[in-house]
Amino acid sequence: MPDFIIKTIEIAAAVEKVWDALIDHEKFGSWFRVALDQPFTVGQASTGHMTYPGYEDYRWEALVVAIEPMTRFAYEWPATGGDKALMESGVAVPEWTLVEFLLEPVESGTRLTVTESGFDKVPEPRRSNVMRDNDGGWAEQVKNIRDYAER
Repeated sequence: MPDFIIKTIEIAAAVEKVWDALIDHEKFGSWFRVALDQPFTVGQASTGHMTYPGYEDYRWEALVVAIEPMTRFAYEWPATGGDKALMESGVAVPEWTLVEFLLEPVESGTRLTVTESGFDKVPEPRRSNVMRDNDGGWAEQVKNIRDYAER
């Protein structure tokens, strides 16, 4: 069983426009459906709350690990799979996964590849649940950023 999720999508928009949708915390929040407290900064926590209908009381927490202009944006986040009881238990989730957004110019615009890795650190049965939930989530999110950037 792989310990990663990969989603790739072609977006009919320039790399600069897709990059802006990723790195501007308010634009990111618009398509990802999260209200972030501050801009993304390497080495700093990103906090906020979800705005996705039905999940508005879920917290957002991540640690920004890379901002490489026009090519790579990456953060780590806790491997909760949206398990609200776990998120609110006060128990720190020791396992975090790495999310990477890689952009490359293609003839049609931009190829975006989203990879989430590090699931091998997550114990079962949470590992299978988190991977299943996040796989579905990323399938939706790559469509969301495509739709946002193509507007």
